[in-house]
Amino acid sequence: MAYNDVSESGMNFVTLQQMINDYIVTMQEDDYDSSASDVVIRNFALRGIRELGFDLSRRIKSLKLAVNTTNKTVDLPDDFVNWVKVGVVGDDGIVHVLRHNKAINYSQKYEVDSSGDRTNETNDSQQGPLNIDDNYVLDREASKSATAGALNVSTEDINNFNAYIFRNFVWNNNVGRLYGVGGGQGNGEFRVNLDENRIELEVNGDVTEVVIEYIADEARSTNPVIHVFLEEALRAYVYYKIISRSSAVPSREKHRAEKEWGKERRKAKIRQQNITKEEILGVIRQNFKQAPKA
Repeated sequence: MAYNDVSESGMNFVTLQQMINDYIVTMQEDDYDSSASDVVIRNFALRGIRELGFDLSRRIKSLKLAVNTTNKTVDLPDDFVNWVKVGVVGDDGIVHVLRHNKAINYSQKYEVDSSGDRTNETNDSQQGPLNIDDNYVLDREASKSATAGALNVSTEDINNFNAYIFRNFVWNNNVGRLYGVGGGQGNGEFRVNLDENRIELEVNGDVTEVVIEYIADEARSTNPVIHVFLEEALRAYVYYKIISRSSAVPSREKHRAEKEWGKERRKAKIRQQNITKEEILGVIRQNFKQAPKA
């Protein structure tokens, strides 16, 4: 499937290129930002999309990813910023979320050569942008196995908790039965491993695909877009950033541009986060539910 350009699906989005073209057209020769090149304007516009997108207009994407069954991991999307939910889709079409478990191990260990010494390759293919010896670190490899001398917690030990479980009114209920242990989703668990740019999974059954809903970096899109509610705020951001470091611009103009950027940002926030009366009533009524009396 080809790239889906949402800017062609309606009038609620404006492309970055269109915004830049409009910005350049309205520039006058005596403006403080008249000497800014197209490259500079585009650079600040991309930064502004990130600034506004992460706080006000988050672009939530949903992507189905294949599970690497050898180590139960899933590679993160290329435009991933932060996760919203991770789960599996059932026959009912509903995403059954996995529980986030920060205790899942994704540790690494130092690589060693044949003599047992730790390795540190510094060839050209592994050097970073700063070719400084002090920045080199020892090579590492994934090591998710148990630590030496660790306590072996067997399934039998876990099952011994059943003697203390109160099952309440639901027959054979398995969620939240033991006070202090807690409940949760029974489909599995996950943990995001940013060090290796992947998701570590502990799932029930032969799961070969998972769905991740995540905040995307719109600035890395093929054709970046911004909602029309945020267009004026982005213009104010670009102008403020262009003149903020120029010694030829008076401080009063910098201060005015900063206030204008803040005002447009607040207006965009109010427009973007509009809540209707029906939504408020829906949240309030969720707390009023009938339950059987003992």
